[in-house]
Amino acid sequence: MTEDMTGVPHDQGSQWYDGEAGPLVRPYAMTGGRTKPGPTGVRFDLIALVTLDAGAPGPGEDSALGPEHRALIDLCRLETQSVAELGAGADLPVGVVRVLLGDLLELGCVTVSRPVPPAQLPDERILREVIEGLRAL
Repeated sequence: MTEDMTGVPHDQGSQWYDGEAGPLVRPYAMTGGRTKPGPTGVRFDLIALVTLDAGAPGPGEDSALGPEHRALIDLCRLETQSVAELGAGADLPVGVVRVLLGDLLELGCVTVSRPVPPAQLPDERILREVIEGLRAL
């Protein structure tokens, strides 16, 4: 046993881990130290919808993807999900999910549809007039 800088004794052969959560992997280790999604510079909004593409590896297929990439693919296999939902489902920080999704997008495993900006949504008044016009027919 040795002491660390704070004087707390610890076993030199022990691993860094959280007793309740299991082994601890830092976010930068999952993304290879990257903080932005790929060279394409794609921006993933929290509500952007991610859909599994035909180019994604199937369940049990041996691929060069890491476990976090495969977890995101498995979540998308069930249904189209938002970036925020993927982060919650994979129990990963959203920043990590964005980087990993950039990898999957470049590999052709997923497609991302952007939300419609509020300025481009139809005006509610116009929609009501259209409905009233249709009822008048």
